[in-house]
Amino acid sequence: MNNQRKGLSALMITLSMTLVLSACGGGNNAASDNNTAANTPAEGSAVKLKVYAQHFDDDTKGPFDYAVAELKKEMPEVEIELDPAVQDGNQKLKTYAATGNMPDIYFTDWATLQTFAKSKNVEVLDDYEATTEYKNSLNPGVESRLIAPDGHVYAYPDTGIEFQVIYYNKTIFNELGIATPIKTYDELAAAAGKLKEAGYVPMSIFAKEKWITSAFYNGLVTREEAAGFGALDQQGLTELPQAFVSAAEEMEKLQQAGLFDANATNTNYDQASSQFYQGRAGMFVNGQWEIYSSAEKLGDQVDWMYWPAKDEATYEASKYNIAGAGSPQGYAVSPASENKDTAVKVAAFLAAKSAEYKYTQLGSPIVSPKTDKPIASDVPVMMQRIADELLPNAKEYAKLLSNTQIQNAINDNTQNMLVDGFTAEDFVINLNRTLGKENQ
Repeated sequence: MNNQRKGLSALMITLSMTLVLSACGGGNNAASDNNTAANTPAEGSAVKLKVYAQHFDDDTKGPFDYAVAELKKEMPEVEIELDPAVQDGNQKLKTYAATGNMPDIYFTDWATLQTFAKSKNVEVLDDYEATTEYKNSLNPGVESRLIAPDGHVYAYPDTGIEFQVIYYNKTIFNELGIATPIKTYDELAAAAGKLKEAGYVPMSIFAKEKWITSAFYNGLVTREEAAGFGALDQQGLTELPQAFVSAAEEMEKLQQAGLFDANATNTNYDQASSQFYQGRAGMFVNGQWEIYSSAEKLGDQVDWMYWPAKDEATYEASKYNIAGAGSPQGYAVSPASENKDTAVKVAAFLAAKSAEYKYTQLGSPIVSPKTDKPIASDVPVMMQRIADELLPNAKEYAKLLSNTQIQNAINDNTQNMLVDGFTAEDFVINLNRTLGKENQ
């Protein structure tokens, strides 16, 4: 493990920590100039900030609690009131926005930020000094996590470009004689048959959340179109390219082969992960962030695999195409915050310290800002595989799809793909209808 740590440290040794967040000055957003006095607390007075953040398991509680503890040292006048985020596709946050009850700071994704930018429920952070310093602190290649396609900054990210992989239970696979790695769709369908016949759920998936079915489909798309959904975001493209049609057809075949549980679209994360961790499912799909929980729950029994492809040659050529796009996300600030300038500084600080925890305590190299602190804990073997094997060989990351109408159509229709009777042809017809409207 020491050698593994050294390897990971070597990966980061070229990165220098330039986060001088304690020196962050007050915001100077032009749009907020007239409100600066109202948004700056009186000297020596306590500042209470409500923060809506992920805080539901060890992997989310650890980074947040560490960041808040560090904030207490740096800005003791600030009191954080945690509002734990709900895993509901940001519906609770959208309700806050609709009712004018936004928290001072909130953690959210690009799709929600786009909506909030239109409804003016997110502060544009472009001109704040904290933003300038955050830009200077970024690791190479992760600029798309901070700077949106429209050129604005809406949130401070803690993670780098994340992606999805397929986890599998090695003990179950060995028991049933399923060879790994699975390289082709036919091999995946055959594995599903063996698992189902033996009484296991072949692929546990929390398809009640539409994003995970989209992520699964995007994994298939990236075998033949490395840009993934980003390839659909161009004027004049009014029909799905062949790579997308083929991926839909393969997803239909896998559904018909019994890869997914019949109740998958009513299954949430807790239920799906429980199936996998209790040994009732052979595989589980989620982001690389699931490595920590997987290692904790299943130890050496679990590993991850690359996305399969139509044949072995395509698999070998595409396995280092990463099914994850660098969309903006992170800690954003409400324009309605009574202490907006302080909230901006705190949002940047929380993001930076959360990233620091993820690197130093979890050993994740996938963070947005640099850190020069050493890794202080054992790195899970699966994460070390990410650092040693996948990231150094990455050929291309999927591109960001910014059109929310097209993304919504993909989300709805990939979820439908897990339901009997919904075909790849239905999928293509529905997507082509949306592309025809949006890309004319």
